[in-house]
Amino acid sequence: MTRRASLPGADELFRANTPALSAVRQVSEPIQTSAPVSAVTQSATPKTKKGVRTISRRRVTAAEKSPSGRELHEEKITVYLSSDELFDLDQARLMLRGDLGLAVDRGRIVRESIAVIIADLEAKGDQSILARRLRGI
Repeated sequence: MTRRASLPGADELFRANTPALSAVRQVSEPIQTSAPVSAVTQSATPKTKKGVRTISRRRVTAAEKSPSGRELHEEKITVYLSSDELFDLDQARLMLRGDLGLAVDRGRIVRESIAVIIADLEAKGDQSILARRLRGI
């Protein structure tokens, strides 16, 4: 008798546990007891591709624009900060928490800041703080 454990191979660990796609189609297709659906109705159903947005984007008014709070966010960006910028962001978070009693995370501060800057840009345009800072004035 050996002391080695008998472990399953990779093919056993990663094998598909779900039925084949053709079997799923056969099971999930409804049985038609009434008149068949016309070809026009069948062709009107949109074909969707994986990874393609199915909901059209709508224009958000200024009144509807408010930064999101604690919720699930579907979009993500990566922003690189210097150590000084990250330190300032953490100092702002600690100041909000200690002096003002607002327990918020860094992401919320960034989202709020973006909302304020975008609102200022839309209201003042060329004279907004963002436009002036990016021009170096």
